Amino acid sequence: MKIENEDELDNLIICHQCFTLHEEVPLQDGGKACCSECGSVLYHYDSGLVNRGLAMSITGFIFFIMANAFPLVKMDILGSEQFITIPKTIFSLFENQFYLVGFLCLFLIFLFPLMIFIINILLYALLKLKRNQKTINELLILLSYIKPWSMADIFFISILVALVKLVAFGQINIGIAFWGLMVFVLIDVYITKRIRLSELWMLKKRIFIENEKK
Repeated sequence: MKIENEDELDNLIICHQCFTLHEEVPLQDGGKACCSECGSVLYHYDSGLVNRGLAMSITGFIFFIMANAFPLVKMDILGSEQFITIPKTIFSLFENQFYLVGFLCLFLIFLFPLMIFIINILLYALLKLKRNQKTINELLILLSYIKPWSMADIFFISILVALVKLVAFGQINIGIAFWGLMVFVLIDVYITKRIRLSELWMLKKRIFIENEKK
């Protein structure tokens, strides 16, 4: 494949399975492009992704607030009753001088997941309004750096493991934040794992090209 100028690089896409280079071709709504070598899906076009992504990002943000504002669990162990919340767990790590673990938890299970949903809300809102292409590019780049560091799903699994072990020592009552966190993690997994950044880049390009033709 011969490249005449740097602008043509924007029309190239690489297979993540076999690393074969392909030229991007326009797709019909609901269509998908596959690798000519290994058959893996390279990208697909979904015109409803913007509305769906915006709705899920706002919903996830609401459940994130719920997961952090209310108790995860209420524990009654040997007559001692405690309410556990995510912020309280992080603060207790700093109070007990586990600074490294505290900073890791602060960023990986609180700040980065929060930033991802705020960025997604702004991103999908701008795509829907078809404005500020430069800002959209910057948000996509920022998102590519932050997404791999979101560990909300790992945190939720660790909570489940801890609850199973603590049941033998006392009474455990699930709080509303636990269910909020569960829904948030499901949405987070969909947004961070199911929706590829490459598809958002191509969707952005297509939206602005079609907007210029009008």
